[in-house]
Amino acid sequence: MPISSAADVWEALAAEAVAESPLWAESLRPEPERVPVFSPLGPAAYALGIETIYEGYLVHYGRPRLFAPADADTALLLGDYLYAHGLVRIAAAGSVEAVGDLAELISLCAQARAEGDAGDGPAWAATAALLGAGELAEAREALRLHRDPAPLERLARVRAGDEAVDLALAAHARRVG
Repeated sequence: MPISSAADVWEALAAEAVAESPLWAESLRPEPERVPVFSPLGPAAYALGIETIYEGYLVHYGRPRLFAPADADTALLLGDYLYAHGLVRIAAAGSVEAVGDLAELISLCAQARAEGDAGDGPAWAATAALLGAGELAEAREALRLHRDPAPLERLARVRAGDEAVDLALAAHARRVG
């Protein structure tokens, strides 16, 4: 399904989840918050994939916008489903490099969360802004090895602009606090 607007992102994400499983249908929020966070920083062709993966991240670590799983087991399964489905969406857009970037992001953020570190917001922002560009490795290493998110944030700001990154990071902070 071609995505032509921000509203289509939410409709597609919800419709595909409902079609996939009655469990996901039961987990849909009655009044979803249709607020894009990181997709505005990246190419429009990747918006659905980015927001699908980010919703999975929120199911695992924050306050999801579209889903309210009934219990921790459902949340774990739903989050993993959304990760996988988002990666499929990115692959369908035609970029193996972008899939690799998002797989690295998921891993990097899981590590940061497990270690109680900040830095997931800049990692998300930089990945969305430079998705598939092959420019993230050094900045990711700074976070992974030295717990320093600043290089990732700088990359995001250079590519997407200060205002867009500030909006995304503020929205992210409200979701994962």
